[in-house]
This record gives sequence, structure tokens and C-alpha cells, in this order.
Amino acid sequence: MSKLIYPEHYEALLDRQQTEQGIKLVKEFFQQNLSTELRLRRVTAPLFVLQGLGINDDLNGVERPVTFPIKDLGEQRAEVVHSLAKWKRLSLRELQVEPGYGIYTDMNAIRADEELDNLHSLYVDQWDWEAVILKDQRTIEFLKNVVRRIYSAILRTEFLACETYPQLRPFLPEEIHFIHSEELLQMYPDLTPKEREDAICRKYGAVFIIGIGGKLSNGEPHDGRAPDYDDWSTPSGDGFTGLNGDILIWYPVLERSFELSSMGIRVDEEAMDRQLQLSGKTDRRTLYFHRELLSGQLPLSIGGGIGQSRLCMVMLHKAHIGEIQASIWPDDMRRECEANGMRLI
Repeated sequence: MSKLIYPEHYEALLDRQQTEQGIKLVKEFFQQNLSTELRLRRVTAPLFVLQGLGINDDLNGVERPVTFPIKDLGEQRAEVVHSLAKWKRLSLRELQVEPGYGIYTDMNAIRADEELDNLHSLYVDQWDWEAVILKDQRTIEFLKNVVRRIYSAILRTEFLACETYPQLRPFLPEEIHFIHSEELLQMYPDLTPKEREDAICRKYGAVFIIGIGGKLSNGEPHDGRAPDYDDWSTPSGDGFTGLNGDILIWYPVLERSFELSSMGIRVDEEAMDRQLQLSGKTDRRTLYFHRELLSGQLPLSIGGGIGQSRLCMVMLHKAHIGEIQASIWPDDMRRECEANGMRLI
């Protein structure tokens, strides 16, 4: 339990009934605002996909998907999604979505290798979204504009939550700060990536860190990212590479940085090929998704995921994600959390 954070004198500001009502309020309000801001329509998404098509999200490349055989498909194996990063792009083509519009969906996943703590659960729920863009929109300025629109939806949701439950007090800043991961490294060269995130979020309150996945000047990436959806290797026009990033805030309940979203402009054919080579994953070129993209059959897009339970956790000022969602936790974690005011569902 050493990774758990126990806020001193923590006491949930909402009881169980208020929490359940608050979850419903936050989820319904935010997704409607996200849909309006980015011109997205809701679609239905799969819980699992067939193995061997290259459609599942590989995250950092080491997490094992949950798999099972399908009797009526000759024992072909399916795997529970990690996210829908690549599935959405295929759906944009299938639905013939026009540039400037997109889709969003409720993504539910099981990540059996997750290290459990205040923010991480075996069960992952997020709004996965994807929008079609034009070639000249594959720029850092376009990415920033989309980030600002998402952040404005987050701010409106915070206002509603605090108006509904006066015991909650708003803490998010009016503006989100942008910084490249290389700039962040130069600011705090002696800190780990996580410590750098804490430092910059403590300073600005809300930050979008650009360029997640590519190697920095110290030879290490700020964080891992699969090579076949986000574009983390294309020069962005300001001397740095990367057209993706993470939205993070400073969360006073836990006194740490808190990631709410991972997103970015997606790879085109050139970036995909380059990143497969950089990652030593060129064998993926033969998979269905990768063949379709490399042959120019998929639309250019921007997309990402926004944690549902995480957003609710922040909006309702909870100290553990298990206060928001029902999942499986070690018995000793449940006991420790109960003793420190965190009553897990």
C-alpha cells in the first residue's frame, strides 16, 4: 500500500447518495458539452475486438490484454480493448464523417496489469473521441485550440458541480498552460518525469504537456506512447517534435498532478512508418489497421480519451477512484482506505 496517498484529515464532502447523483450530473453535463464543443456525435463501441488485426490500443507495449476464445468463430481469440484509439479511426471512415466533425463513445476496458493506487483501477472508463481534420490542420496551433475547447468544457462542469453542491469549492484556473516535454525537462533537469509534472502543475494549476512518446535530449521519452496512433515524431513548427500531449491539473485533495486526458493529432502515413521504425515495430505493417492507414485509406484525424471516473473524482473532490467506481481492490487497501476516510464502493 506504499503507493497510496492518504490526505490528512480527509473526509468526503458528499455522502454515498450525493456521490451517485453527482456522478450522473457530471457525466451527462460534460459529455454534452464535449459533443457541442468539438461537434461530435455519440456512437456505440465494442468491449472487445479480434486478436491479430492491430486494432487494439497497445498502450506502452507491455500491458497484456484480457483474451478469450470464441466458440462460434472456430476458437479465434478476442481481446478486451485497452482503449479505442485505432477503432475510432476505422469508424470515421465507415460512417463517412466529414472534416470538422467527429464521434465520441463510452469506452470500458479492463487493464489487468495496472498498478492499483488512488488513480489507477483494473476498470477503465473514458470518453473516447475522434474527429476528422484536414491536412493543413495537422499543426500545434490547431491542437492547442482543441485542448482549450476541452478545458472550457471541464471548467463549465466544475461550475455546475460547485453550484449543485455548495460544500465543493472550485480550484481550477481559468486558463490552461502549454509546455513541451523538452522545455519541461530543461526547467527541471534533476527531476523524474512524474516529479516534473508535479512541479509544473503546482505552478500553473492546469497544463497541457506536448510531445509524449518521442525521445528527449536526455535520451528518454517523457512517457511511453504506442507508435501507431498519436503523432509524437513530426516537427511541430516551434523547434520541437510532437503533435500530441496530456491534459494535467494540480489536484489539491491529493496534492499531486492528475492526468485527465491523453490526446493528439493522429499519425499520417509518413509519421506511422517513421514511428514503427523508431519503435522497432515494423512487423505491424502487415496488420489490417496498419495496411489500411499506410495505403492512405483512413481519414486524417485528431482524438483522445478523457477519464470518466477521473473527471468525476476531481469534480466531486474524492481522494480515491474507488469512491467513484465499482472495482476490485486488495483487502488491505480497502481496510487502509476505510481507516483514512476513503470508503470504496
